[in-house]
Amino acid sequence: MFHFKALIQRFYHLQSERLETYRLFEEGHEAYLRTGPQYDFDHYRQLVHEITQAFCGISNEVLQIKEKLHRDFDRPDLSEHIEKLQSKEKEKLELTAKLQLARQRAQDHPEDEDCQEKIQEIKHDIIKNKETLSEIMQDFKYDSEESD
Repeated sequence: MFHFKALIQRFYHLQSERLETYRLFEEGHEAYLRTGPQYDFDHYRQLVHEITQAFCGISNEVLQIKEKLHRDFDRPDLSEHIEKLQSKEKEKLELTAKLQLARQRAQDHPEDEDCQEKIQEIKHDIIKNKETLSEIMQDFKYDSEESD
């Protein structure tokens, strides 16, 4: 049986693992773009597979924490924050994948200005998404420390 504090710590740890996974995803994609115009797709597909598995593992554990907070600690407020967070994290992953596709398109069609515009749009959405994620984390931190 996890103590409340240990559960909260584990949650923060998983969030930082998530950020690290994004970093690897970004680096891997940049490396993939450098293999153009032939593109080493097999290598990239393997990366996407590994990243997806990492994100799934993190998500599953975060959902278990959400359940425990609700059930064992009677903290529906915290589990609600996690629910919002999960939905925004899912959106962030979708936006990140979209951005990667847009970057490849821009690299393959340097003459197409729409590509650059699309990249800027997606980047803007990612910034808004990250701001929302950060607000949710702030609320979570505030509400979880309130009970100390």
